[in-house]
Parts: sequence; structure tokens; C-alpha cells
Amino acid sequence: MTTAPEHTADLYPTRGTTEVATPRMDPVVWSEPGTPGPIGATDLADFERDGFLAIDELITSDEVDTLRAELERLTSDPEIRSDERSIVEPKSEEIRTVFEVHKISEVFAQLVRDPRVVGRARQILGSDVYVHQSRINVKPGFGATGFYWHSDFETWHAEDGLPNMRTVSVSIALTENYDTNGGLMIMPGSHTTFLGCSGETPKDNYKKSLQMQDAGTPSDEALTKFADAHGIKLFTGKAGSATWFDCNCMHGSGDNITPYPRSNVFIVFNSVENEAVEPFAAPVRRPEFIGARDFAPVK
Repeated sequence: MTTAPEHTADLYPTRGTTEVATPRMDPVVWSEPGTPGPIGATDLADFERDGFLAIDELITSDEVDTLRAELERLTSDPEIRSDERSIVEPKSEEIRTVFEVHKISEVFAQLVRDPRVVGRARQILGSDVYVHQSRINVKPGFGATGFYWHSDFETWHAEDGLPNMRTVSVSIALTENYDTNGGLMIMPGSHTTFLGCSGETPKDNYKKSLQMQDAGTPSDEALTKFADAHGIKLFTGKAGSATWFDCNCMHGSGDNITPYPRSNVFIVFNSVENEAVEPFAAPVRRPEFIGARDFAPVK
């Protein structure tokens, strides 16, 4: 089902009767070779090949302390908890995610505008950028659930109407990422193939999918083929480390059954030349706090 205007070509069909693998039609790095920016040529080539770039210390320990204090303030605020932008764990009813944090909090707004952050997004996407989505993710110890394997672009294309793969995410660790506390996993090189999933999108699917994914989830068979072809990389690192990854990377994270919490801030930058249209495979748009319709560039 396609609800986008006829003049917007659907390059990446999904949510049909069967899974469909489509070769990537878009560049990974959109800037011209030699364009100045904070990412060196070697790292940029690695990002193009693998779909991700890990940075050991994007922000300092003092900055981490400030961001973590702000995260704790937000997640303990009763007004924030009752806001529709807050998503809670199905079992514990603890806050799992708070969306649109760059609009709720000036502390996180400053992070979005930081040249170390937005500068890398501009360099990868070759243009000015706006925030398609921002959120803080909280994985307390002893039972916080993970995120099943998926491509973000599959959802952003199907349900938010992003036409092209000109979107990049950064996950900045606010606690240490061990190899045991539910860290991010990516299949290197998986960004070169789009996996269109089977099954129609229910109305208001986001209300369920933000707690437990269903629509837009690849089959076990497809995931096995991807893993056999690309392998799986698990990201660890101290607080302040960051992982940049392409919108079409196949990624996920496991449950956290350790005593050690895992929290991060997640920012999605989209090119101002890739504005969202109507959803390509959903009956209605998702709310703007999940998929922005304010395309003003970050300054």
C-alpha cells in the first residue's frame, strides 16, 4: 500500500504481501570527496563501507555528567512521565524512552547544535540538516527489554514518508556500554540492501511498536541470510563514546539483565533536501514528536 503522492517515486517498496530485497539506490556519503569536515577521509570511507563509525570520546566526562543529570531530571518528572512523548516499559512501567528531547530540554538542544555532532551529520549527508527525531533511551538493569532487529529507514520510509536514504543517526552513550548490558548491534554492510518487510501497517502502529515491534520486523530467514553475509558487530565503550550509523543499517539490541544500566541519547539528522512526504506504506502519519514535519535546519 502506497499513500505518498504520485510524483514521489517509491524506490523502496515495503509492507506488502512478501519480503522484498532491493539494492540501495542512494549514496551513503553524500558530500563530494575532499569536502572539509570533522570526519577524516579514512573514517569516512569506513563509514561508507560498513555503514557506521564509532568514536571513543565524542564528548567529555564533564559533559556526560551534565547530560546524565538532565536525563535523570526528565525521567523523574511526573509531568514528563504523563506526556505522550514518554514511552514506558510494558512490564515494569518504568520510562523506556522520552522523545523530542531537543525541544523539551535546552541541555539536549545545545548538544544537537554542537559542531561535533551536527557537523558530522552535515558532512555525511552533504547538506544542511534538520532533526527528524531525538530521544533519550533508558535501559535500567535487571530486565529492561531490547529492540529487535530492524532498519530504521524501513519505518521512516513506510510510516513517516522519508523518500530517500539521506538520514544518519548518532547514539551517544551516557553510561558505559559493556558487552553484557544490552548494547547496540549492527550488521556491517547491511545498509547496502533494503529489506522490504511483509504485512500491512496497522493504524496507530507506533503506540505498540515503540514498546514491542511487530510491523516492519524482518523474518528469521532474512535475518539469518543478512547475518551470514555481513556478521554482527557489538558496540562497547565508555560514557561519552558515540556511534554514527546509516539509516538503513540492520541493527538491534538485547535485553539488559545485568545490574548495570545503559542509557543513551539518540539523534536522527535528515537532509533538508529529503523532506518527508506522505507515508509510503501506512494509513496515516506518525505524530510529529516521532517523525518531524518541521524542516528548519539546525543552526
